[in-house]
Amino acid sequence: MIDVIIAGGGPTGAMLAGELRLRGVGVVVVVEKDLELPLFVRSLGLHVRSIEVMDQRGLLDRFLAHGKTYPVGGFFAAMDKPTPARLDTAHPYVLGIPQNVTDRLLAQHAAEAGAEIRRGAELVGFSQDEDGVTAELADGTRLRCRYLVGCDGGRSTVRKLAGIGFPGEPSRVETLIGEMASDAPLEEIMAVVREVRETEKRFGLGPVGDGVYRVVVPADGVAEDRAVMPTLDDFRRQLRAYAGTDFGVRSPRWMSRFGDATRLADHYRAGRVLLAGDAAHIHPPTGGQGLNLGIQDAFNLGWKLAAQLAGWAPDGLLDTYESERRPVAEDVLNNTRAQMALLATTPGALALRRLVSELMDFNEVNRYLIEKITAISVRYDFGPGDDLLGRRLRNIPLKHGHLFDLLHEGRGLLLDQTGDLAIEGWADRVDHVVEASEELDTPAVLLRPDGHVAWLGDDREGLRAALARWFGEPTG
Repeated sequence: MIDVIIAGGGPTGAMLAGELRLRGVGVVVVVEKDLELPLFVRSLGLHVRSIEVMDQRGLLDRFLAHGKTYPVGGFFAAMDKPTPARLDTAHPYVLGIPQNVTDRLLAQHAAEAGAEIRRGAELVGFSQDEDGVTAELADGTRLRCRYLVGCDGGRSTVRKLAGIGFPGEPSRVETLIGEMASDAPLEEIMAVVREVRETEKRFGLGPVGDGVYRVVVPADGVAEDRAVMPTLDDFRRQLRAYAGTDFGVRSPRWMSRFGDATRLADHYRAGRVLLAGDAAHIHPPTGGQGLNLGIQDAFNLGWKLAAQLAGWAPDGLLDTYESERRPVAEDVLNNTRAQMALLATTPGALALRRLVSELMDFNEVNRYLIEKITAISVRYDFGPGDDLLGRRLRNIPLKHGHLFDLLHEGRGLLLDQTGDLAIEGWADRVDHVVEASEELDTPAVLLRPDGHVAWLGDDREGLRAALARWFGEPTG
C-alpha cells in the first residue's frame, strides 16, 4: 500500500512530498495531470518565512543561485515604503525567483528524497474507509493509500469529492496576465508604466529577457467562463484603454487571467483526506502571498502526517494542522481583501490609501504590515505563556554555527544553554544540543520540526509535558 498520495505536483505538493520522505515515510506518490512543469510564471518570489523554510532544510543555496534578493518593502498594497527597521529575521529580503524555477527546484528535491512523481496522471475520483483511501486516475488506474492530500489548486477535485465546503466571495474584478514580445523601446515602455501606475496599481509591463515582457492589465469585466483564456486582442484592447498604446505586443508565450475571488475551505481534513495550498484557500495575489502560504502549509503538515504514519503521533496532533493553518489563511484572506480595497481608484479608496500610507511612515505600522505579509509574525496558539511560545525562532547565531544548521533533518530540537536538561525516551524524535547563543534570552527552548517554539525555560516537568504533547509517549 502507498503511504501517501499527493494530488498536485506544484510547489505545495512537491514541498510536502519532500517533507514526508525526509522523515522516512515509505512510499510517497505525487500525481500531476500536466505532463511537463509549466512554463508560465505566476508567482515572482519567496517571502521571508518561505526563505527561512528553505534554509531550515538546507535548500536555500539552490534557490539563491537562481534568484535575486530585493529589499523587504513596498509589498502592502503596492505602497512604496522602505524596509522597516528591526525585522525579526536573519533574512531581511525578498527572493525574486520565477515560480517555474521554484516548481522545478522543489520537484527535484522531492525526487532526490525518494518521492515518485507521476506526470500525466490525473486524479478523478476516490473513496475512503477506516483503513485507507482508494484513488482513481483518469486512465482507470486504482491506487490504494493510507492518506490522500489534495494540493490540486483552487478548483481542487479532491476538495469537491471530499464534500468540503468552500465559502467566500466570487471575483468582482479581473486582471489579464501573460508574457509576450513588444516592439516598443524599453525606455518608452517604462516611462508609460510609471505614469499609468500613478493611479492604476494593477497595471504593469516588466522585461523578462529576449524582448519579452510580463504584462499585467485590468480586464474588461469578469469573464463568464474563467476556463476560456484571453486573446492577444484582449490584451491589446486593454493596454490601449489604460496606456493609450498597446506597445506593439505580439507573439505571446502564454496568456491567462486571475480574479479577486476569496474563499476558505470549511475544513482542511475529512477522515484520511487532507487539503493544502490553494485547494484550501484562494485569495487575490496582492502582496504575493499565495505560493508562500502553500509552501508553509506543507511545512506544517509534513512532520505531523509523518508522525501519524510512524505511529508516535500524540492524540490530536494531525488535527492541529487545521487549527494552526486555517487561521493563518483566514488572516491572509483578510489582508488581501484590505489591499484590494486600497488598490481601487474611487475617490474614497484613494483617500483611504493616502491615510494608510501616512500611517505606514511610522516604523511600527510598516513593520507590522510587512511581518504580516512575510508571515514572520505568525504565532500558533499553544496556550498561555511567554510571547515567544508558538512563534518560529529566527536563525540565531550560536557559539558554533547557526540555529538552522541543526534543523536540516526535520527533527525536534532541544537547544539547551544549561547542559542540565535531558530528553530520555524521545531521542529517536528529538535532538538535544547543548549550545549557547547571545541572542537567546532563555535557558533552553524546545523547537518542533517546523521551528516553532513548543516550550522554553528550565522547568524539567514542563519540558517533559511539552515533549509528550508534541512528540508522543517516550520509548523505553
